[in-house]
Amino acid sequence: MINWKKITLLPFICLNLQTIALGGAAEDIAMEADKRLHGYGDSIATLKMTLISPSNESAERTLRVKNLDVGKDGDRSLMIFDTPRDVSGTALLSHTRADSEDLQWLYLPAISRVKQISARNKSGPFMASEFAFEDIVTPYWQKFTYKLLREEKCETSTCFILERKPTDSNSGYTKQLVWIDKQDYLQRRIEFFDRKDSLLKVYTATGFKKLQNAYWRPAQMLMVNQQTHKQTRLDWSDYQFKTGLNKDDFSENALKRAK
Repeated sequence: MINWKKITLLPFICLNLQTIALGGAAEDIAMEADKRLHGYGDSIATLKMTLISPSNESAERTLRVKNLDVGKDGDRSLMIFDTPRDVSGTALLSHTRADSEDLQWLYLPAISRVKQISARNKSGPFMASEFAFEDIVTPYWQKFTYKLLREEKCETSTCFILERKPTDSNSGYTKQLVWIDKQDYLQRRIEFFDRKDSLLKVYTATGFKKLQNAYWRPAQMLMVNQQTHKQTRLDWSDYQFKTGLNKDDFSENALKRAK
């Protein structure tokens, strides 16, 4: 006798197994891309931040950026503004952790005060740029759920397109679409969707170079707000690795001393 119930359920079961397989593949891709962001020890770089208005007027800021990879304890970063004069000495300290909430502190030299960025405020703009505070930290793969959508050509390579959804309810995004190239697993493009599930921002990274034959870094990052048409461009230069930085260089006391 034919079991019609089993036959009816078969397409549903096959579809479910396919979805699970794609979800697993998406997570594997995200894990591999995450690996490429770590293992550098510590680094120092120079950053030029350009704020661009819808009418194409621009304002430039220069920063020094220090990073420390502390393995299972996460990443540390310190961003120090040098120019213009009205923001000189302002600094952002971030402690990024894969398995718990990220911590961030902003030092404001005008009032000699350190302000901790609360979880509720991390979706706010970083120093009037189109990058939010949550965009500044390392996007550990564990902080998202994933779906592999498709593959398509991107620049000279082919990219996986992943949909990732933040597990943190305080995130300013409902989802992000991420373009990861199949050759080197570099994140080349991210589309950010706001809490209304509308496209908010598009990030692109270009000019990747493999420094010291080991560490991939983009020369430029561009964030374009699709709703306000404002842009922020980050131009990176003067990378140095394994300079001897340690955890003490990324403490709250170090933040206050940043100049």
